[in-house]
Amino acid sequence: MSPIVCNVFKGNGKADTYLYVDKREGTARVPPELLGLMGELELALTFVLTPDRTLAREDPAVVVANIETTGYHLQLPPVDEQG
Repeated sequence: MSPIVCNVFKGNGKADTYLYVDKREGTARVPPELLGLMGELELALTFVLTPDRTLAREDPAVVVANIETTGYHLQLPPVDEQG
């Protein structure tokens, strides 16, 4: 499994929601419905993603697997456990 140069986008349609994609493919494999929900995309971050890289809120192996199989990984806002 080789490293992925990953672009992370945030959209103006969903707060605290991020879309991870392979920089080479961009959003080509992201379903149009999801792109519509995300709204206007803004590049938040570009980095080299490997399965053993530490990410703040996501399991990097899951992110890599999702990008390889579906073309994207969607990071949703944290669940409020207070209520």
